[in-house]
Amino acid sequence: MDFDIVFQELCTMNIGDVLKNEPLYKHTTFRVGGPAKIYVKVKNMDGLKQLIQYINVNDIDYFIIGKGSNLLFSDRQFDGIIISLNEYFFKFEVKEDTIIAQTGVSMVQLSNVACRAGLSGFEFMAGIPGNIGGGIFMNAGAYKTEIADRVIDVTFLDQAGQVKTLLKEELQFTYRNSIFQKNPTWIILQATFKLDKGNVTEIKELMTKRNKRRTETQPLDLPSAGSVFKNPNGKGAWEYIDECGFRGYEIGGAQISPKHSNFIVNNGYASAKDILDLIKFAQDGVYQKFGIAMHTEIRLVNW
Repeated sequence: MDFDIVFQELCTMNIGDVLKNEPLYKHTTFRVGGPAKIYVKVKNMDGLKQLIQYINVNDIDYFIIGKGSNLLFSDRQFDGIIISLNEYFFKFEVKEDTIIAQTGVSMVQLSNVACRAGLSGFEFMAGIPGNIGGGIFMNAGAYKTEIADRVIDVTFLDQAGQVKTLLKEELQFTYRNSIFQKNPTWIILQATFKLDKGNVTEIKELMTKRNKRRTETQPLDLPSAGSVFKNPNGKGAWEYIDECGFRGYEIGGAQISPKHSNFIVNNGYASAKDILDLIKFAQDGVYQKFGIAMHTEIRLVNW
């Protein structure tokens, strides 16, 4: 595949901002990742449909990126097209007790929007650094609440370029999982949510309290991807890691956070391989000591 030609052709299609050899460390919260041959900030639905059609015709690998908060790209080059909907798909609408939000709206922003509207149910999102698309994909959650609890329906673009909508009961939500993980070529466009009428002051107080707790217990001052591992068997992943004595352990520039041991942080000079090696180190240690398989919330891409 001649990506110089691909780049030139995409630039003539008026689909959005097309970048060549774009470093992915700029677009992930771990601040690691090699360059992508092509990176496209798609500007609208017509542009997205054109791009998917072009990709299908030319048989090009592609990957949809959100805010990069749950991804670990390898250090090597991604030989394909990275598609971002963050920059232009950011509209939302509040209708009484429902909110319709496009995929690029951040969960933090939407929690604040709900708060100002006196709607309760999104307080758990206040500290999750991803967008709605990523939240739906992973069924993101905190404080025993999941995004699935509030979903009415999700609209997406399938690989054939058809816009479709699925109701909550069709989305196969489970703990940190959804139907979109089985169909990674489907592109989430927007979601509709049902919330509860609440008191603005009480909602704001709860969000402030939880953000204070996050600041005190999580390493928010360093690049990370949030919780690395799913909680196995109803017990916190951090507890297994602590009981192995791994809190603070380092490989290269990557470290199991001394502040929260289900976080791996980039101390400023980590490679993607450092982070992956540390993930495997924790998994191997926990399995050897407890016989427990630790599964990641983080998606590994281009390894």
